[in-house]
Amino acid sequence: MNKLSVSLVTYRPDVPMLRDTLATLRAAVDYALERGGLESARLCIVNNGDDEGLPELASELGWASAHLIRGQGNVGFGRGHNLAFAHGLDEFHLILNPDVEIELDALLKALEFLRESPQCGLLSPLIADGNREGRFLCKRFPAVFDLLLRGFAPRCIRDLFGKRLARYELADLGKPEVLWDPPIVSGCFMLFRSELLQRLGGFDPRFFLYFEDFDLSLRAAELSRVAAVAGVKIAHHGGDSGRKGRRHIMMFGRSACQFYAKYGWKFF
Repeated sequence: MNKLSVSLVTYRPDVPMLRDTLATLRAAVDYALERGGLESARLCIVNNGDDEGLPELASELGWASAHLIRGQGNVGFGRGHNLAFAHGLDEFHLILNPDVEIELDALLKALEFLRESPQCGLLSPLIADGNREGRFLCKRFPAVFDLLLRGFAPRCIRDLFGKRLARYELADLGKPEVLWDPPIVSGCFMLFRSELLQRLGGFDPRFFLYFEDFDLSLRAAELSRVAAVAGVKIAHHGGDSGRKGRRHIMMFGRSACQFYAKYGWKFF
C-alpha cells in the first residue's frame, strides 16, 4: 500500500525555514512517488500559534490539500501531534519538525528499508549538515550530568567531557549502515509504522515540550525494534534549548523532572 501521512506542529515558526522544510518534504515525496516507492502522501499541519499565511504557504509549495488544525492554543509539541494522529494515519506516519530539511531520496530509502525490515517499527535518520554531520540522531538513556553538559555547559567544559558526550550520543559505536535498537531517537524526524504508533497511543500529553520524544522512543522499543539508517539523511537546524532563553530552560527542567519521575533518576 505504501501510503504516508505526515504531521508537523508549528508555533510562531521561522517562515523561511518552514518554507525549506515544506519544499524539501514535497520534493522527497514526489521523488518517492515517481519511483513507485510511495502511493500517496498527505500532510497535517497543527498550528499552536496565531500565525497567518500557513495555508497559502503550504499550497504554494505543493501541499494544496494539506489539512490545517488551529484554534486550540499552544497545547505543546506532543499534544499537537496527537491532534494530527486523531485526524487519521496512513500505513506509515512521519513526525516532522518545521526546522528540518530532507534529502531528496530520504523518504524513498526509508520506506524501502521498512518494507525490507518488518521487525522495525520506528526509523530515525542521519544528520547530513553542520558539526554533527555523519551522526545519528540517537542517544543513550541520559544522566542528569549529561543533560547539563550538553545543554548548558560552555564549549571549553564540553570539550573536557568530549568522550562522555560522544558515548551519550552513541558516537562510540562508529557509523554502521544501520544502527539497531538505539535507546532514544530524536523527535525531529520519526518515521513510524502507524500500527505501532496507534498501539503506543501517541505522545504522552504530560510532556509539554522536551523529552516527549525520549519517552515515545523508550515505549516504542518495548513493542518493536528501532533502527537508525545511514542512507536516510536530513539537516536539522534546531536544538540548543539551553541557549533559547529562560522560558525554554524552565520548560526543559520541568520536562526533565517529569521524565525522571517516570523512568527513574540517573545523576551520573
